[in-house]
Amino acid sequence: MTPSEPGAAVSVQSVHARRGAAAVFATFVLNGFTFANWLARIPTIRDELGLRPEQLGLIILLGSLGSLTALPVTGRILVQIGAVRTVIAASVVAAAGLVVAVTGVAQINPLLVGAGLFLSTMGIGAWDVGMNFEGARVEQALGRAIMPWFHGGFSIGTVLGAAAGGLAIRLAVPVPTHMLVVVGAAVVLVVVMTRGYLPETPEQRRAAAVQGEHHGTRSYLRFWLEPRTLMVGLVVLAAALTEGAANDWLALAVIDGFETPNETGAFGLTVFLTAMTVMRFLGTFLLDRFGRVVVLRLCTGLAIVGLLVFTLSPTLPLALIGAVLWGMGAALGFPVGMSAASDDPAKAAGRLSVVATIGYTAFLVGPGLLGLLASHVGYRHALLAILVPLVVGLLVIPAARPLGRPAEDPDGAAPAA
Repeated sequence: MTPSEPGAAVSVQSVHARRGAAAVFATFVLNGFTFANWLARIPTIRDELGLRPEQLGLIILLGSLGSLTALPVTGRILVQIGAVRTVIAASVVAAAGLVVAVTGVAQINPLLVGAGLFLSTMGIGAWDVGMNFEGARVEQALGRAIMPWFHGGFSIGTVLGAAAGGLAIRLAVPVPTHMLVVVGAAVVLVVVMTRGYLPETPEQRRAAAVQGEHHGTRSYLRFWLEPRTLMVGLVVLAAALTEGAANDWLALAVIDGFETPNETGAFGLTVFLTAMTVMRFLGTFLLDRFGRVVVLRLCTGLAIVGLLVFTLSPTLPLALIGAVLWGMGAALGFPVGMSAASDDPAKAAGRLSVVATIGYTAFLVGPGLLGLLASHVGYRHALLAILVPLVVGLLVIPAARPLGRPAEDPDGAAPAA
């Protein structure tokens, strides 16, 4: 068989898709690892800067505005320069922001920490959209619902990052030294990983150029008027807030709620992230077997029960069981929402930008607002506010059903690969 024959072309395409899947998976792992190293040091940063709950919440809220600035335009950037350059540029911006933030920690300057987080979340948001866009391309090339695996890679990264952060706390490594090593390695590895992304054919590049010319600002704004896209965004919003609140506040809720040392708080976060990781790797099987709607309802129910157990438990062991259920429930809303936004490849960049903006608004702004509430009711009880968006998300879950799914398959189970 010569390379010009159809079978050889299919084989080459399959090799590219598998290599692309490995590269995207590794990018998700690195993103989670970098992010979680910072999260694990939040209790230390709070102590070193002497921040009250409302002050820490305001700093996180200020930082989150960076993503809200970057996300709405990331779809257009993807069309113009492609996923590889978008992810690389975004990782550089994220790393630079964290350098500024840790400089603020070293100088005991909360304002500089907030400014650094603003810049960093700009990069993190664009990095997230870029790698999800590439993940959707790979998913479609393979013909399987593997987006949860990629987000499982992110969760693996967060588990490793939280563990590394806990080790850095135990070894008394200064926050600036710790984070400078992490972000320096992250930028180098992103450049290496993106070399494995799916190649763009000349036809795809020409189509992207035409799309960029015709999809001006008004065209991208119209995606904000699509009812299905907005409802998928609400599903992602609930899941993102559920996950983001745990990332920012679970460790502190364990430390202050049960009067434990910082290492125990980091362990509690690791328990949550491990449960989320396991569920994400089970996600592909569950989605193939039961479909998006059933799986999302299951996850939302687990998140509600887990939150109630964690926040109302009188003992730490029982609260950690709640953290396990909470982590499992938070696992699949974001990746499944990204897949739902990418059902139509021709409109994937614009819809991903909308859904990601909604999700990151919750992921980053929501925990900051919870910090303000925590100053009045405590960290654990403030987390009960997440139940409201979870119930709203539960009501609109049917919008995530795959486009074009026949009526006799109402739950949107994926076809056999």
